[in-house]
Amino acid sequence: METELDALIQRADQADPVAADKLFRMLYHELHRLAEIQLRRANAAVTLGTTTLLHEAYLNISGRPQLSFPDRLRFLAYASRAMRGLIIDYARRRRARKRGSNFEVTLEGAEGVAAFSVADEQELSQLGDALDELAAIEPRLAELVDLHFFGGFSFTEIAGLRGVSDRTVQRDWRKARALLHRSILGDGEGEPAAG
Repeated sequence: METELDALIQRADQADPVAADKLFRMLYHELHRLAEIQLRRANAAVTLGTTTLLHEAYLNISGRPQLSFPDRLRFLAYASRAMRGLIIDYARRRRARKRGSNFEVTLEGAEGVAAFSVADEQELSQLGDALDELAAIEPRLAELVDLHFFGGFSFTEIAGLRGVSDRTVQRDWRKARALLHRSILGDGEGEPAAG
C-alpha cells in the first residue's frame, strides 16, 4: 500500500486531479481523524463539524495548483495546517461577531498528548500567528507542531515518518514550544535551550 500511496502522491504532485482525488479517498480516515482532533482541541471556540472541516480543507488543498507533497508526512502536515487555518479563520470571524469567554492555550502535556483547551478565539488567533512566524524561521518546527499538537501524532510516529530518533523529535518539540511561548508573550529574551 505504501508504494501505491507514494505513486499517488507523486502523480498528485504533478497536478493529476484523478490521483489527487484517489489520494484523498485513500487517506480519508486518517484525515478525518486529524479533523476530529483539531475540533476537539478547539473546544468551545469552534462549532464546525468534522466532515465540514475535512471537506473545506480538501477544497483548500486542491485549489492550490503550486503545492508540492513529496511524501505522506508533508501531505498530512499540510492538511493539518490547512485545518488549523480554517479553524482559526472561523474563530476570528466568530469573535468579530461576538465577544466573550476566556480560554487557555498550553503546549504542555505528556509525550503523546498535548494539552489544549480553548474557550476564546483571541488566543487561538495568537497561536495561529505565532505558528506562522515559526514557519517563516523554522519550517520543520512548525510542521512538528502541526503534526503533534494539532494532528495528534505521537513523537514516535513523527520520528518514524521523519527517519530520526524520538530524542531528536523531543528536542525539536522543546525548541518549538520555547519559540512559540516567546512569540506569544513577546518577550524576545535569550535563546531557547536546545536540550
